[in-house]
Amino acid sequence: MPFNKLKTDFNADIGIGALIIFIAMILIAGITASVMIQTMSSLQQQAIKTSENTLRDISSGLKVTYVSGYVQNSTITQLAIFASTTTASDDIDLTYGILSLSDSTNKVILNYSSSCFSHTISNGLFGTLNVSNLTSSQYGLLVIRDIDGSCNATKPVIDDEDLVVIIVNTTACFSGIGTRIDVMGELYPEHGIRGIIGFTTPSTFGHTIVDLQQ
Repeated sequence: MPFNKLKTDFNADIGIGALIIFIAMILIAGITASVMIQTMSSLQQQAIKTSENTLRDISSGLKVTYVSGYVQNSTITQLAIFASTTTASDDIDLTYGILSLSDSTNKVILNYSSSCFSHTISNGLFGTLNVSNLTSSQYGLLVIRDIDGSCNATKPVIDDEDLVVIIVNTTACFSGIGTRIDVMGELYPEHGIRGIIGFTTPSTFGHTIVDLQQ
């Protein structure tokens, strides 16, 4: 057959081009789906973590149940702040707890001092610890109730039913607290609800130990 009589067929070229475009579309769709799945998985993990943190923040925390003061020379030289966890709270490590106190004139921030700790009250609420070792940035700790023994000097962890007393040297913090003074404060755990402190000292100090907040 003479060469000039052969027919040229371009249909195959068109079919291959369409197949290439089709394969490219499938690849793009697969890559897009993979990216979407990874993004959804990352968002899901982030949402779970956020919800866990939120639940922990609203379900855990500390509460201040009682505050008393020790009076010497007509001024309060020590504060005893009774604290426990809120109902159904996670365990709270007071190593990372912060106490803020203000006498309406000065404000101090205190952290736990492991050198001023006692698991028993051997000489009364205000006589067991040597508060002279406490500075204006430290508080001591007395353990009143610790059922599982989780609260110790190195790692003072409190949980359900535990009760501790935070001892503050107010002489070091404010040179003592006199009469008719508004005192405010907050006990911050590492996470969760903070305990609130708020009271006004009496107009006169008739006893060595005074009730300040109940």
